[in-house]
Formats: sequence, structure tokens, C-alpha cells
Amino acid sequence: MSKKEKTPKGIKTPSRRKFFKVAAATGAAAAASVAMPNIAFGAPMTLKMQAAWPSGANIFFEMAGDYAKMVGEMSGGELKIDLQPVGAIVKTSEIGQAVSSGVVDMGHWVTAYWYGKNAAASLFGTGPSYGMSSQEVMGWMEYGGGRKLYDETLAKVGFDYVGFFHMPMPAQPFGWFKKNVTKVSDVKGMKYRTVGLATNVLTAMGMVVRQLPGGEIQPAMKTGLIDAAEFNNPTSDSQFGMQDVSKHYHLGSFHQSQEMFEIPVNKKTYNNLSPAHQAILKNAAYAANTDNYFKALVRYSADLAKLMNEHKVNVYQTSDEILSEQLKAWDKVIGDFNKKDPFFKKIIDSQKTYAKRVMKYLLMNQPNYKLAYENEFGNINKVKI
Repeated sequence: MSKKEKTPKGIKTPSRRKFFKVAAATGAAAAASVAMPNIAFGAPMTLKMQAAWPSGANIFFEMAGDYAKMVGEMSGGELKIDLQPVGAIVKTSEIGQAVSSGVVDMGHWVTAYWYGKNAAASLFGTGPSYGMSSQEVMGWMEYGGGRKLYDETLAKVGFDYVGFFHMPMPAQPFGWFKKNVTKVSDVKGMKYRTVGLATNVLTAMGMVVRQLPGGEIQPAMKTGLIDAAEFNNPTSDSQFGMQDVSKHYHLGSFHQSQEMFEIPVNKKTYNNLSPAHQAILKNAAYAANTDNYFKALVRYSADLAKLMNEHKVNVYQTSDEILSEQLKAWDKVIGDFNKKDPFFKKIIDSQKTYAKRVMKYLLMNQPNYKLAYENEFGNINKVKI
């Protein structure tokens, strides 16, 4: 409006100061609506999870915490997981039932821990290899029919939960021995700790198997209750102090060559969540899957170096003679279960169908990575790390 123009009668001209004050408030509100769309300002929902692992210096509990953190970050703090260590609410063996009944909302363990309810549980993480690693077993779960069979297995044992998986574990070591074992005769009659279907496999090899919780392994070997043992990896094994009771560590084994974590979620709790929060629980498992695997490679290799250099542990690759005998034992154990349990056989047949096709491609396509490693660093058994 020019100086010559006049305001019509009855209309007040707002002051310049008032105009900018109103405009600033309106602009701030608009900016907030753009920056924070669809925000729910209610209290965050907290889900209680109990893990099968102790808190403190334990990489598995740390990995459970990684998953919980991702859920919180993905939900913008709307969905939180209250992670509790082993024994905080129920015993490890009771986690599945506790989740099903709603005593806790979620768990963090492995399917081999409910092997006692149905041997088929072990096939979702600690079954026969058929050339597959844990990566390919997880592929079978999601794209080869495994998830439907997993859900059927849950129904058979009466577990009322939805399950997610993460962290494709590298093949577990054959473990800790009083001496270097290279022949099948070296391990026959040996008192040995493991869990799941591996108990049947190593029993078939002539070993005397004891199933013990992780925290009892080192004391049992120290007192002579067992002669040898495995748990999972160089980091966890060193955290248990296995280097203090043995100086002979055998890597690579088919007794448990493709395990991963299971995250059970109470079905009622899960169904009451919004579709967005359901998706977060699922996709956070995929995210943790990758992150945990990367972390494992770095930590496991670093702790293996410490075992060798600081604790003077002798590290070996398990001999082909023992590995071949393990495969024969697997064939016997699987054959026996197939004969008495049609559902068990149904799962095995599904895995074999998947492995026959997928692993033909993968194994033929992969170059000999060991050849490339040794081209640069020399004989793998003599490389110092």
C-alpha cells in the first residue's frame, strides 16, 4: 500500500511487529509438522526380554543388546526392549514356556535349548550340514519352506510365539582337549560336553556326552567331570576361561556347523502391536543379523590371536578323519530319527532339497579362497596373527 492509499473504513491495519510475530508462530508450527509427521506422543511401550546369556563380558548378551538397541532406534523410542540376563526371571530351559505364557514378552536363545521337547528343534540351527553353513540354513528358513516347518514344530511342542532369527554363527569349534586329537580312536570313550542333536552324533562316534550349561563347562573340565568340551567361538570360550584348563583348541567341526539365535515373541503381545512395530521387530532381526556377523568376525579372530599369543594355546584344524566320522554319525542319527518320526523326516527332506540345488551353485561358483589366502600369507597353519 502506497502512502497515498488509504485503508478502507472498518478495517484495521495490523502492526508490522504483530504481523511478524504471527507469521513466525505459524511458520514454526508448519515446520514442526513437516519435521515430525505422525508422531505418537503416548508413553513408549516396553517389552521384557530374557536372554540365555549372562550380562557383563559376554558377547552373546551384547548381541542381544544390539538387537534391542536397533528396535529402539527404528521405532524412534516408541518401542523399547528391557533386556534381562540369564536366570533373572526364569531358567534358560524355561524361556520358551515363559514367552508362550506371557511371563516375559520375548526371549533370546537358540533352538537347541528346547531340543528336549522335540528333536526337530535342533534342525533349525544345529542339524546336519549337507554342505550348508548357517547362512544357507537361514536362507532355507525364509525362502526354502523352513519357516512353515518351524511354525509347525512350535505348535507340536505347545509354544505360542512368533520367532525371528539372527546372527548366522560361523561353524563351532570341535573344542578344547587335553591333547591334540587327530584320530577317531583318540576321542572314543572321552567325556565331552555339547548340546542338541550333536549329543546323539558324538555319542554315535563313541564319545560319552554330557549336556552342561555354559557356565559349568570350565569348572567341569577343571575337576575332571569331563575330558573335553565345546561352547561356541574363541570369544565366548575365552570369556569362560577355557584357556586355563586346556591348551589344545580344535577349530572347525560338523557337530554344530550352522547355528543362529532365536528370538521368540509372545504371540498375543506381537498381535497387539501395530503393523509398523511388528515390522520393526522382524526387520531389526535382519539388521542385527548382518551387524552381529561383522562384529563376530572381528572379535572372534582377535580373541583367537590372543589365545595363541598371550595364552600359548595350540590351535588346530579338526582332522578330515574326525570330520568324516562325524558325517557318518550324522547319517546314522538322521536315519534313526527319520524312521520313527515322519515329521522329522519331512524337515530333513526339505533341507536336502534346498541344499542339493543351492549348494551346487554356491560351491561350484566359489573360488578356492584358501588358495588366495595362502598365495599372500603362506601356509595357513603357520601364519602368525
